[in-house]
Amino acid sequence: MLQLLAPSVTTVRDPKGQKFMAIVEAAYNKARLDDNEAQRVNDTPGLSKLIGSFIAESRVTDRYKDQQVPSTWTYPPEYKGPKDFHQQTEILLGILPGLDPEQAWKWYNDVYTRLEVPDWVEGVFAVPSEFALARLFYPDIQERPAQYCAGVNLLLKKIANSRQFYNYCDEQIDPAHLWRTERTALMINALWEMQGRPDIVALPAQLGLQHRGRSDLRARECFMAQEFGAGSLEGAAIALTHPERFVRWEQLHEDLAGDDFSSAADGQADEAPYLYFYDDKVKFGTVLLDIPNECYGSVSCWLPPQ
Repeated sequence: MLQLLAPSVTTVRDPKGQKFMAIVEAAYNKARLDDNEAQRVNDTPGLSKLIGSFIAESRVTDRYKDQQVPSTWTYPPEYKGPKDFHQQTEILLGILPGLDPEQAWKWYNDVYTRLEVPDWVEGVFAVPSEFALARLFYPDIQERPAQYCAGVNLLLKKIANSRQFYNYCDEQIDPAHLWRTERTALMINALWEMQGRPDIVALPAQLGLQHRGRSDLRARECFMAQEFGAGSLEGAAIALTHPERFVRWEQLHEDLAGDDFSSAADGQADEAPYLYFYDDKVKFGTVLLDIPNECYGSVSCWLPPQ
């Protein structure tokens, strides 16, 4: 099933690919460039990125397109981007003793650093595996949905122990209210398996800019073939390793579209979680799936092709 999520490879034998190349060639010929102009165009950096951006924007459907508003909100200046991956794992080991980082380091050093990474990926974030958390901190919980919720509760409590924090969903982080979307569950599983079932997952991701101003439903619709939403576990882990990402109201806050939330606990998702900073506190809450907000952007992750 995961193979269906992998992007198809366009070759010269693909009629759709041939049509696209014919359109590009026709536009190039229509410009009637002289030799100097043609050389200048060919030598100008960014052509591949421009075409890639056009393809990415054009492949998105119109579904939920009215659930998007213009946004110029960005990250706080205190946040300088992802820390060194090894530094992040050391932070997690101090917060969650017992985790083994060796497999994560091996995959990051031997595999990830050699991958061709999409432009939208901002870097790699260290996130504890929900399976490792269950083994170390609540081994009596056997069902995976309950394990996931226990992991989210654990990490949110770790945030509360480190800084001012408020949880609007206290007593509601349980399998009746909160669960991973099917897409995120499938792809986070594939990433974990790909990396050799590590205690700490190396998570290629972006923290909201890619989908700012979009509702959770619209962001999900705009995900590319190997892209999936981060959930509460990933969001909380990143908040622990990068506390400087949450320091002021005037910043882009994080939607966590990789999770569904049922306000009525009836199995019908109507909301999704988010993390934001307000009133000197990091706060965790939920928002209706169809509500866009210029102040928020969905965190999303990348599954490398297999």
